[in-house]
Amino acid sequence: MLDAYIIEQIRKREEERRRVHERPALELPLERLPPEPPREKEPEEEPSRVIVIDL
Repeated sequence: MLDAYIIEQIRKREEERRRVHERPALELPLERLPPEPPREKEPEEEPSRVIVIDL
């Protein structure tokens, strides 16, 4: 016979699996875009920059 602790852990895991599996999900119809052709970088082109704003 299994220990009460082990039985409780199995029950909790099964409930978690059930809860995750029953979670509502939304699938969006996304179009697959054709791959972009490779661009040649110009020597004078500046590198892209990212600005981070902390709110």
